[in-house]
Amino acid sequence: MRLVFRNIGAQDLPKRGYTPSNAPVEALLLDIEADLSIEEDGRTLWSEELFQVAELAYELAHWLQIPEEHRGNFELDSMDWAERGVIRIVRSDDGWRVGTVLEQDLWTAPVPWDDLVAEIRRFDRAVREATASLGINPDFIPRA
Repeated sequence: MRLVFRNIGAQDLPKRGYTPSNAPVEALLLDIEADLSIEEDGRTLWSEELFQVAELAYELAHWLQIPEEHRGNFELDSMDWAERGVIRIVRSDDGWRVGTVLEQDLWTAPVPWDDLVAEIRRFDRAVREATASLGINPDFIPRA
């Protein structure tokens, strides 16, 4: 399972009257967007254009910081989506599965916790690097 993004940008910041250096965190979380896909074994299971990848990285990093005994399933409660769980990660008997509430029956195959964490950390690093390439300090995104 991989979370893959392409074509990152922050085109809406100027429309809101912000620059990369003066934008508040909330604007950065909403306006740093890319084409996001959930991929498995080289095929795309789900994709969405102009998805808030900084917000996803931010929320996933916070989720990983929750102590294991208190950490439940992950459901992205995005500021930009009416639906809770546009990206969700749930524990199953065989491991962790990634899916979306937008397609109820879509789930990745189960992966072990360590593999899931490695993928979230890879995604986090990639989003932070891409954010920096836009001239935006990525320090508002916690390190996963």
